[in-house]
Order: sequence, then structure tokens, then C-alpha cells
Amino acid sequence: MPYFSGEYDVAVIGAGHAGIEAALSSARLGAKTVCFTISLDMIGNMPCNPSIGGTSKGHLVREIDALGGEMGIAADKNTLQNRMLNLGKGPAVHSLRAQIDRREYAKYMKHALENQECLDLIQAEIVSLNKNGNLWELTTMLDCLYTAKCAVIATGTFLDGKIYVGDKSFSSGPDGTFSAVKLSESLKNTGVKLRRFKTGTPSRVNKRSVDFSSLEPQYGDERVTPFSFDCETPPKNLLPCYVTYTNDETKRIITENLDRSPLFGGAIEGVGPRYCPSIEDKIVRFAEKERHQIFIEPCGLDTEEMYLQGLSSSLPVDVQEAFIHSIKGLENAKIMRNAYAIEYDCVDPLSLKPTLEFLDYEGLFGAGQFNGSSGYEEAAAQGLVAGINAAFKAQGKAPFILERSGSYIGTLIDDLVTKGCNEPYRMMTSRSEYRLVLRQDNADIRLTEIGYNIGLINEGRYNKLLKKLELIKAERKRIENTVIAPSEGINELLVSRETSALTTGCKLSELIKRPQLGYELLTEFDKNRPDLPYEIFEQVEIELKYEGYIKRQYALIAETRRLEKRLLPENIDYNKIINLRTEAREKLNKIRPLSIGQASRISGVSPADISVLLIYLKEEKL
Repeated sequence: MPYFSGEYDVAVIGAGHAGIEAALSSARLGAKTVCFTISLDMIGNMPCNPSIGGTSKGHLVREIDALGGEMGIAADKNTLQNRMLNLGKGPAVHSLRAQIDRREYAKYMKHALENQECLDLIQAEIVSLNKNGNLWELTTMLDCLYTAKCAVIATGTFLDGKIYVGDKSFSSGPDGTFSAVKLSESLKNTGVKLRRFKTGTPSRVNKRSVDFSSLEPQYGDERVTPFSFDCETPPKNLLPCYVTYTNDETKRIITENLDRSPLFGGAIEGVGPRYCPSIEDKIVRFAEKERHQIFIEPCGLDTEEMYLQGLSSSLPVDVQEAFIHSIKGLENAKIMRNAYAIEYDCVDPLSLKPTLEFLDYEGLFGAGQFNGSSGYEEAAAQGLVAGINAAFKAQGKAPFILERSGSYIGTLIDDLVTKGCNEPYRMMTSRSEYRLVLRQDNADIRLTEIGYNIGLINEGRYNKLLKKLELIKAERKRIENTVIAPSEGINELLVSRETSALTTGCKLSELIKRPQLGYELLTEFDKNRPDLPYEIFEQVEIELKYEGYIKRQYALIAETRRLEKRLLPENIDYNKIINLRTEAREKLNKIRPLSIGQASRISGVSPADISVLLIYLKEEKL
């Protein structure tokens, strides 16, 4: 008989990026929580790349922070280099990315879990998960039994993980850890349908073996923007990254050895990420390209390991060494860790509700790569939402759902549970119809009040937001009432920017709206500019410059919210709605949308089907 070891409100399986946020948010909301990990030394591990953020991913991190999550704070405290991407484009796609000291980040996250009230952190492999009455029973490899009202599965790539390097394959989690094989079997026995996805990682090389004299350095931004809106002292840029490229010889070596790749040989059955392909996949898919960009990135201050961003591979060791040595700057590189592909079990997210609870298994939640996504940031975002909802369900509270129109996190989850995914899902700014108003710079304005209302943001931080909103309002009013008089200097600037010169006075707010001009360019002509943080000026400028477009998006959001408020009964039988097409009936019965809005986004449900649904609801007075 198993040894009964404890009863909890919420049990979290896994302590990667999803598990961390799930456990912390649950415990911070007062739910008695336990977090299990196969190894305490792997908490917050970065088995893929040593960075946080990136295009659209930076949006997710800032939203996690605005809601009261931990990822942004941890990233700021362990930053090696900080850059805002896409500054040559509009503010909707500006995205923060930071190189991270991966071991210090992991140490920070482990300590955060250890110090959290209402949270027990336990090194144990969960081998069985079963429902007994109203409780979930979790059994460990050492035959210890725990019960919980709710359980969150955040297993990352551990679930029946299998490593591939050339013709070699073996059961393993990331970075040579144990694979969770028995838990996978237990879930299948419970009735949870699993499928196989795969991802990969590049080799790491020793810094002293890299010829940096022939490489292009890449430095961090002069003006550093932290991920956390509560960060008082922005992180510093400590180390550069370097850029190099593949070449014809690299392409030849890989092409001649494709028959030795498990990806092309058929050994790997799992579906890989389209937007983060291996180097051999890129060589085949983009055969016309002469070269591919490679970033050489530091893994930490106290290690000589360098990460080769863009060279993910599952080719044999000898081929990896050959193609790496064909690249400028890496001719004599010493490989410390070989690249590999990893295949793992995950669930079809169409089996989940927008709360990330299973449709058919009450009290069971999924988060992160287990739900079919890829990336640390996507995982952490889901972990935060799953943890909140698991705690709320255990406490008998109403569910927490983020609107698609209000956040990238809402977009991410809505895409997963409404549209599903046939490959590892990656967030991109193009996935949001509302990206002009869902910018990374205003995540706190959009979400901090929500975090405060659910109990994850404290009074001090909420008051800080209110003060910021007051400053933005006052500065906008000042700018709208400030007139810039004609002068030689201002006219010279306007003409140089292909904007007509002033002949009479003009409001500063109107000048800011002009193409090619901005607040910073006009500051020397604004004699009464107050001493305010840059973020205040940034918000005012964006509000003014894109005012018309923003108003249009808010009108679209208002219409979307109207459809989201038209709820569908949980017990509705779509087979009885005669005029629905067969495909629509099947999809609606499978996904069980909460609202007309969600139903309208299901692939296979047409506008005509939505009209039928609305008529049915009216006739049945639902």
C-alpha cells in the first residue's frame, strides 16, 4: 500500500516555466499547493536557449509581470544583455529580449518556490494520476500518495521524452535527465489522449575555442527597458553576443548527410516546430538561401559555454562537428554539449477549456508544452492562468478567463483551445487582430488592475499604476495645449524630415502626429517639458500618433466583446440544431465553446452557422 503523505488544494506536476508560475500563483492566492519535480536541480532550467522574450514573446513576459507572475522579475535580475527588437517598425511589434544567465535564473526560481508561503516543493517523480471521488490521487516512484482537489500537468518535454542524435536514440528528458514514462502510461490509462511532438536544441561550444576576431559583435541597448514594470533599477548589459553565418560548405556537409538524420529518415514520428526548425530542415526548406544567420550567445557569467542560436540539429556527432567547423569563427570550436532532438507526449489543446481545465476531467489542468505550445514564455503564461484557475476551483470561486481582445495571453490560450494546433504552437504578433492596442509597452495599463482584483498584485504596485495613469493624462493635456512657434530651428528640422515648414504656430500634439516626427525630436522646442520617466512620454506619443487606428481597434474590440457576452449553455446538444452543417455540429460538440464569440473562431464553423446558433438561442429563449 502507498504511504499517504499529504492532502492539498492544488498539485503541480513539473517545475519548468509553466510549473513555476502555476505553483506560485496558486499558493499566492491562498491555496495549499504542492509542486513536484523530477530534480530540484532542474527547476527553471533553460534546455533550449539562454534567453527570455523575443518577438511577441516579450509581450507575454510583460503581461505575465503585469498580472503578478514571476518570469519578468527573474529575467531582470539575471540579465546578461537586453535589447528591444523591431525598433525600425511600429510600436505594435516592438518586443523585448534578454540574454539570461541560465544557472542564476534557475537558482533564483528555485529560491522563489522555496520561500513561497502555502507551497511545498518536493523532488519526486509522479508515476500515477487518478481521480478518486472529488480528489486527484498522485503516486510517486517511491510509493508516496498525495491527494489534491485540482492538479496541473506541466511536464514540458519530460513526458515519455526520447532523445535523438543521428541513429542513436534513448529515453530521456532534456539535458540528460530522467524521462517521465510511467506518468504518460497512467494518463493514457485514465483516458487522456496523447500525441507526439518534438523540439530540439543546438550544440554548446567552449568560448575559448571561438575566434571572435572574425565575428560581428552585437551589443545591448543603450536605454535598457526591464521586463518588470515594478523594476526600480534596470539591468545592465554585461556581455555581447556575436553574429556569424552558414555558407556553401555548411550546406554541402548537411545535404550530403541527410540520410543520417532521424528527422528525414523517419525515426522521429513527432511533429516539430515550423518557426524554429533545425538547421537541416532550414537547408532543405530554404534551398535557395545562400546562408543562414547564427547568433553566438553567452550562457552565463561564470561559464565558458556559448549557445549557437540557429544551429539546432539531430544529425550525428561527427556531422555536427563538421558543419560547425565550416562556419566562420567556429573553425576550431570545441563542442561541450551536442545538439539533439527530443520527442515527447502532449495533449490536443482542443480537449481543454479556456481556463485550461480539461473538458472531460474535472479539476485537471494542463499548461505549457503539455498543451502543444513551444517556448518558455508561452509555457509561463499558461502556467499562470492554470495556477489561478486551479486555486479558484479548489476554493469554489468563479473561473478566470483572459479576453483575446485584451491580451496576448488571452490570444494564446484562445488559439490553443479553439483552433488547436498540429505542430508546436508559437506566439507571433501577427496572431493578434488587436496588436496595435496589445503592445508590450502598455501591458501594465491593460492588466495590472486585473492582477490586483484577483489578488496577485499588491496595493503598493497598484497605486504606482494609478500614479502613472495620472501622469500620462496630465502630460497629454499639456502637450495638446502647447503651441510651437515658427523658428529657423524647427523649420530646418521639419524640412529635413520631409515635412512642410511652419508658417504659424502649431500645437505640439499635431506635430507629433506628423510622419517621421516624434516627441524626442521635438523636445528642444518644447520649453516647458516636465521631468518625467521616458515611459510616460512614450505612452503619450503612441496615443497621439496612432489615435485614429487605436479608436478603430477599440470599436472592433467592443463588437467582439458583445459576441463574447452571448454565452452558450454548457449542456447544449448541437446535433439537435437542424440547420447546422455536419462539420459545424462535430466541431461544436468537440470544443464546447463558451460563447458565440469563441464559436465564431472555430475552424469549420461558418458565419452562416453562427447565424443559425443565434436564431436557435432566440427561439429557445436561452
